[in-house]
Amino acid sequence: MMASGLAVFGLAAGMLAPTDVAIAGDQLTVISAGGAYQEAQRKSIFEPYVKATGSKVTEGEWSFELAKIRAMVETNTVNWDVVESYGSQVLKMCDDGLIEKIDWKKLGLDRTKFMGSEGQDCGVPSQINSTILAYDKDKLPNGPKTIVDLFDTKKFPGKRGLWKSPTGNLEWALIADGVPLKEVGQILATPEGVDRAFKKLDTIKKDVIWWTAGAQAPQLLADGQVVMTAAFNGRIYDAVKNGGKHFETVWDGEVAGWAYWVIPKGSPRRDEAYRFLAFAASPQPQANLTRYIPYGPSNIDALQLVDPAILPQLANAPNHLERALQPTLSFWAEHGDELKQRFNAWLAK
Repeated sequence: MMASGLAVFGLAAGMLAPTDVAIAGDQLTVISAGGAYQEAQRKSIFEPYVKATGSKVTEGEWSFELAKIRAMVETNTVNWDVVESYGSQVLKMCDDGLIEKIDWKKLGLDRTKFMGSEGQDCGVPSQINSTILAYDKDKLPNGPKTIVDLFDTKKFPGKRGLWKSPTGNLEWALIADGVPLKEVGQILATPEGVDRAFKKLDTIKKDVIWWTAGAQAPQLLADGQVVMTAAFNGRIYDAVKNGGKHFETVWDGEVAGWAYWVIPKGSPRRDEAYRFLAFAASPQPQANLTRYIPYGPSNIDALQLVDPAILPQLANAPNHLERALQPTLSFWAEHGDELKQRFNAWLAK
């Protein structure tokens, strides 16, 4: 596996080598999510790409405002060349003709080697992260083991932290209500399933502290405001590694979230964008990202290059994905807006 990983990396690197350096004066604008994550990308992808190609990368940040890309494309003023987005948004942008369909032959990479690529014609999977359940072992030595425990206020009395969003919470509610993991998407796709999920959320509503920013979840745990909380896996890892906390991650029912590189329709530097994607999606840069932030590589061959000490912290570690919840992206792309409205109305009751 490692040999084949190096072969794929060599193929991608070949696309970047000597003849392409002749046009290395190209300037590429790459947009990501900012913060510690983009700093990790800078070290593992952006700077090595510049060094390998001589191209210039101008970075930008966004908060996934779909209207920004729509306005650029519809007014033919595209000045973003590569953008990172998330699963259901990529599907929507693809359906709306706002981003390019990916030509994997032009990319020079084998699509079958990429987890998260199925059903995504307009995105190159970049990494997997997850929303998990976490608790403080210092305050709760015998903490929760499953998503069912999140809803058990008798066994685990006290406040729980949850992300203020229907995504993931509706699925967790169905799991706690007895729906098998593999049937959650099918059940949620029905009006009865949605009603069932909200009814289960009703049972813990008065015990929930809702958070809206990733940094809030570990802070709620640290302050003892909650006995357990949903959290982004990278935040809990950072609190343990760099904050000295004794937080424990519950991987059962983790809500897997794939990120994707996309090319806005009409990018004037489409060829350069492809060269960047070929580099960013190859095994070594994806593996290198995990040195700075625990987001798993989508390229299967990259997993072989990850430090064995880091691998257990990744959402797609082999024993984690078996228990992972992978939301139906097409469902959320189609029904996300209406469910957010219903969720907000439910919160206001």
